[in-house]
Amino acid sequence: MARPAHASLRGARDPGSDRVTAPADAVVLAYHGTVERSEDLPAFLRNIRRGAEPPPALVAEVRARYERVGGSPLRRTSEAVARALEERLGVPVRAAGRLWHPYLGDVARELVAAGARRLVSLPLAPQSVHVYHAALGAELPAGVELVPVPPWGLEPALLDAFVASIEAALATLAAPAQAALLLTAHSLPERVLAAGDPYERDFRAMAGAVGARVGARVGRVEVAFQSQGLGGGAWLGPDLRAAFARLRAAGIEELAVAPIGFLAEHVETLYDLDVEAAGFAREAGFVRYVRARALDADGRLVDALEAVARRALAGSNGQRLPVGR
Repeated sequence: MARPAHASLRGARDPGSDRVTAPADAVVLAYHGTVERSEDLPAFLRNIRRGAEPPPALVAEVRARYERVGGSPLRRTSEAVARALEERLGVPVRAAGRLWHPYLGDVARELVAAGARRLVSLPLAPQSVHVYHAALGAELPAGVELVPVPPWGLEPALLDAFVASIEAALATLAAPAQAALLLTAHSLPERVLAAGDPYERDFRAMAGAVGARVGARVGRVEVAFQSQGLGGGAWLGPDLRAAFARLRAAGIEELAVAPIGFLAEHVETLYDLDVEAAGFAREAGFVRYVRARALDADGRLVDALEAVARRALAGSNGQRLPVGR
C-alpha cells in the first residue's frame, strides 16, 4: 500500500476542475543512461567519449554485448523506480539520463515548465552524486533551486536491500560458510581517483557495511572492480579475473558475486557478470559461481530513496544551491 504523501508536498487542486496543479517541488532520479536500440550505440559511445568518434571495433564489441543479453532494461527500470517514489512522496519524480535520452536538461525543463521551482537531485548512483549534481545544475534556468543529496550508500534501507539479495544468492550454495562473497562496483580510471574523486572511499565504506551485516553467513568478503573501459589505461582494481584467481588459489570452491555498485540490471551485470565473469569462474575452476540480483524496483530500494528524498525536501541535510545561467 502506498504511503500518504506529507501534506506540505501535495499539489494544489485547480479550482473548478479535478486537475491537481504541479507542486513547486520535484525530484530528479539521474542515472548513467542507456540506449534501447543497438543502432544508437555509436552516438551513445560518442557521448561517453565526450564527443570523440568511437572506433568501429569498439562499436562492434559493445553491440555484440548488448545483443547477447537482449539489450539494457536500465531506462525502463529507472522509470519504474521513479513512478514508485512519486506515489510515495506526492511530488513529481522523473528519471533522467546523464548521457542519453531522456536527458537531464530536457527532464528538468519539463518539470520547470510544469511549475517546479525546487529540484531535488537524487542520483541512482550513491557514490557518484557529485557528478550528477553538477550535470543537473548546469541545465537549470535562473531562479530554480537545486537541492543536492549527500552520498547515500550507507542508508539503512539500502543496506537491507543488498543483504536480502545476497542472502538469496548464498542460499543456493552448498556450503556458504566456506564460500567467498565478492562485492563489486564499476571501475574508474586511476587518473580520476588521483584527482580526488571520493568514489572508491565511499564504495568501500558501503561494502564494509554490507559485509558486516552479512557476517558469518559466508566465509570471506572481498571487494573487486568490474567493467573497466575498453580503451586501455590504468583502471581501479583488483579486477574480476585477478580477484577470482586469488580466491581460487586460497582454496575457495564456491563464489558469490554481488554487484552492489549497481542498483539496476543492465549490460554491466547481464553481460559482464552473467556471461564474461561466469567464463572467468569456469576457467579458474570454481565448483559453483552465483550472482546476487540487482535491486531494480525492489520496495526496500524505494524505502531508501524515500528517506533520502524526504530529508532533502525538508531541508534537513545537503545544501541548497540556487543555480542557473
